[in-house]
Amino acid sequence: MQKINIKPAHTDARGVITDLLQDETINAVTVISFERGAVRANHYHKETYQWNYVLSGSIKIIAQMPNQEKVEIIMNKGDLVLTVPNESHALSAVEPSELLVLTKGPRGGDNYEKDTFRLTTPLIL
Repeated sequence: MQKINIKPAHTDARGVITDLLQDETINAVTVISFERGAVRANHYHKETYQWNYVLSGSIKIIAQMPNQEKVEIIMNKGDLVLTVPNESHALSAVEPSELLVLTKGPRGGDNYEKDTFRLTTPLIL
């Protein structure tokens, strides 16, 4: 898991322009809402990259690459975190939250479950 440091591309009197991604192919853009305490994911993908951007609230994400230690981050509004293929991940809402997920790989629409592999031992219960 990688937390990405986001920097504004342009700022002036009108406001700020911030590029979340550059030079990436995106196959799906998804908004996910969380009620406080809701747990999502507890899975991994063999082909899919996911950029998780917090629109509101705060979300705990736990990720683990095979044969490595778990990594935990509390994501707050404006944070961007990348999970990569074969990286197990789970999310839990610290408070009511919304997450924007930008996906490269088979993930959207009818392909939602095509590259999703559930964990036998959840990262978050």
